[in-house]
Amino acid sequence: MFSGEDKVDVGQNAMRLLCASLSLAMMCWVAESTLSKTDAKKGATKKLEEKKLHSDKNVQDRGLVVVDPKAKDIILEHKSYCSKKVKERHFSGDVLGYITPWNNHGYDIAKIFGNKFTLISPVWLQVKRRGKEKFQFTGLHDADQGWMKDVRKTSKNIKIVPRILFDGWTYQDFESVFGSEDEIEELSESMVLLAKNENFDGFVVEVWSQLGNQKQTELIHLLTHLSEALHEAQLKLILVIPPAVAAGTNQPGMFTKKEFDQLATAIDSFSLMTYDYSAPHRPGPNSPLPWVRACVELLDPDSKWRKKILLGLNFYGMDYSALGTSGEPILGSRYIETLKEHKPKIVWDDQIAEHYFEYKKNKGGKHAVFYPTLKSIQLRLELAEELGTGISIWELGQGLDYFYDLL
Repeated sequence: MFSGEDKVDVGQNAMRLLCASLSLAMMCWVAESTLSKTDAKKGATKKLEEKKLHSDKNVQDRGLVVVDPKAKDIILEHKSYCSKKVKERHFSGDVLGYITPWNNHGYDIAKIFGNKFTLISPVWLQVKRRGKEKFQFTGLHDADQGWMKDVRKTSKNIKIVPRILFDGWTYQDFESVFGSEDEIEELSESMVLLAKNENFDGFVVEVWSQLGNQKQTELIHLLTHLSEALHEAQLKLILVIPPAVAAGTNQPGMFTKKEFDQLATAIDSFSLMTYDYSAPHRPGPNSPLPWVRACVELLDPDSKWRKKILLGLNFYGMDYSALGTSGEPILGSRYIETLKEHKPKIVWDDQIAEHYFEYKKNKGGKHAVFYPTLKSIQLRLELAEELGTGISIWELGQGLDYFYDLL
């Protein structure tokens, strides 16, 4: 057994090794991308087809979960999920799916595959502070009671827990609430009342990163009080947390084992943001597998609360300039269009466990796209099973339909 100090040393050494290996992998990718002499030929080939009908077999049985997928096969199969097994679950832990109003397809995914999820979080709500003990909730115009009813018909055990942002809060707003038990109680009671009135099962709260590393003790007190009020009303509280290892560094993130241990008994689940590893100035993978593992193991090295951690999966990708001058998110629809237009060779990186491909824009130079595939998702699901965590998916409207065969 390690002592507390030994565990810290081991964790720091692991982060250093992780950072060094991933930095090397990304440097190799940038070199390969810059020096690549060939691009996929567009050519005057026949139009690539997409299956319109669903399949009787899942993606595993169709031999699609591979390290060497062809662009034409992804284009052909991506809409063709197994219609006979939409209610079957393959993943044993909790599954949280986020839905955004600006990607409407996510609403349909939640109804079709509802039985594969335990938690659905539409990103509808904001709470604003309007003065002493006065709180206003906005975004309710997006709340769709008919859709909520349809989702619950699909899965009787599913919980609908809208995400809520602390929108427009100043540092002074937080200080005022932290310094007043009356303010904390009013906020908690207001959220309970909102959930009851709107038929919500609780909330996903995204607030931790707003204060950086400041006022952590006070924020933990607020969240603990809020959880007590919600739990008394049989409602859930899920907290969004940043990665335990800051992306691209060997440094601890803004939410560490210390804060996790203080909140583990109060919070129902932690939505861990194990994605967005790279950035336009540092292009590369979305969610390197060794980094994902480290983020979980550093939070809970003794596996005491692993079931409460929802390991984050991105169902979007990133499109980078090979020179590192630009980068933008790429969603499923544009990913498919890019495959159709450029017919690229899709490359597997075994170290990070992600696929990527290169293409050349007209007058725009070389680009590289990192987007999830059946194989990369399957390996992250297997990692979550191994670590004993659940998963959280950002977000359901951004992926490809056949991804959900894996859940």
